[in-house]
Amino acid sequence: IMPGKVNPTQCEALTMVCAQVIGNDMTITFSGAQGHVELNAYKPVILYAMMQSIQLLTDACTSFADHAIAGLAANRPRIAQNLARSLMLATALTPHIGYDNAAQIATYAHEKDVTLKEAAIHLGLVGEADFDQWVQPEKMVGPTA
Repeated sequence: IMPGKVNPTQCEALTMVCAQVIGNDMTITFSGAQGHVELNAYKPVILYAMMQSIQLLTDACTSFADHAIAGLAANRPRIAQNLARSLMLATALTPHIGYDNAAQIATYAHEKDVTLKEAAIHLGLVGEADFDQWVQPEKMVGPTA
């Protein structure tokens, strides 16, 4: 029906396992509350639900690693392209050229389908060297100093 489509079966299987484990957690929680006078007749169902969850998670993680994660690689050129076209990078310009100018650059880039750098240079609001110095995405992630 859809040529080239890759079915997300491993992701779907993992979420189904998670649903079962959540259900088992509810069973364990309810069963744990049924103990009276340090005696809990529900211990067998607690143990069963716990062991089932452990086995399901073990099998699902192994399958997911083998069939979904193995061989997975980032498409670095595409990531770089998407990053360069991200309008959110205009945030880095704000301290240097002000909110209104940064917004003008972002709006122009969006409307003309160009990068922020291209928009900034075209509008004459930021030079190439300044843009490269101010807009460094790797410095925009992680904890602030």
